[in-house]
Amino acid sequence: MSRVYNFSAGPAVLPEEVLQSAADEMMDYNGTGMSVMEMSHRSKAFEEIITTAEADLRELMGIPDNYKVLFLQGGASQQFAAIPMNLMKNGVADYIITGQWAKKAAAEAEKYGKVNRIASSEDKTYSYIPDCSDLPVDDDADYVYICENNTIYGTKYKQLPNTKGKILVADVSSCFLSEPVDVTKYGVLYGGVQKNIGPAGTVIVIIREDLIRDDVLPGTPTMLKYKTQADAKSLYNTPPAYGIYICGKVFKWLKKMGGLEVMKERNEKKAQLLYDYLDQSKLFKGTVAKEDRSLMNVPFVTGDKDLDARFVKEAKEAGLENLKGHRTVGGMRASIYNAMPYEGVEALVAFMKKFEEENL
Repeated sequence: MSRVYNFSAGPAVLPEEVLQSAADEMMDYNGTGMSVMEMSHRSKAFEEIITTAEADLRELMGIPDNYKVLFLQGGASQQFAAIPMNLMKNGVADYIITGQWAKKAAAEAEKYGKVNRIASSEDKTYSYIPDCSDLPVDDDADYVYICENNTIYGTKYKQLPNTKGKILVADVSSCFLSEPVDVTKYGVLYGGVQKNIGPAGTVIVIIREDLIRDDVLPGTPTMLKYKTQADAKSLYNTPPAYGIYICGKVFKWLKKMGGLEVMKERNEKKAQLLYDYLDQSKLFKGTVAKEDRSLMNVPFVTGDKDLDARFVKEAKEAGLENLKGHRTVGGMRASIYNAMPYEGVEALVAFMKKFEEENL
């Protein structure tokens, strides 16, 4: 069977040449006579994999020397607890609620201290990013937390919030490596890799060294202390070795493609093709405020649930997979991450045009 165009929000599409390379090495990685899945995480071969992956990621993102890169497990959701446990010195944090994941992160953080929800777009089903230029940041806040790209709702911060000198913590799961980023603007940025970088099971945390401390909240599990993981160079226990290996291959692919500036241009071109069609369509409509649209996740609806369901079904039959919107919002959603080729978006738009002609 030929490959489909996979618009899944995550686990999501990976570059074909990365998958092919991994397939070629499945039985014998680099002359070791075994798969990366089988090798010791303490072996020289794996040490080279993780060290190279970190070096390539640092180069791609321009990560300064005073930031640590951690390859961890537990997904982004485990970081909802790890962040307050490690950073809540004063027991206060400010959260900006722009979707389900920020909302869940705030609820989790409340177990460990006081959480102020200093801005929210819940009033309009998270279809926009609130004005964050002059927020009521708490004097005692240990950090200000955002989810930078909202996978479910298709919004993205185009400008980071004014945190008034407080540490910015960002969940970048669904926009990771989609465009250049100034790491120095964040205290912590982290993301699950299963959307734009690799297979599910790995989360990357990039954290400023001065935030890695021993004086974490009492009762913090050893595994959730950033110091434990940083001191052990992500090898305190067996890491998600195969996931890290694939991430490393994706980093190499990104470098080969020309880096994050080139990815941003490619992503803008793909998104524009889809948004331009949505803006003139008489059947489909985008659900996000234009100025806050994500390059990665594009939700849209017809306004008729039965028609939406038929569109998803017929799209699947046409080789366009995983276009059903998140269960909390319905409709459709096309996730067009780095590895989605321009041709995939062209195929989607062509199918939408045909569907529109047949159903208007």
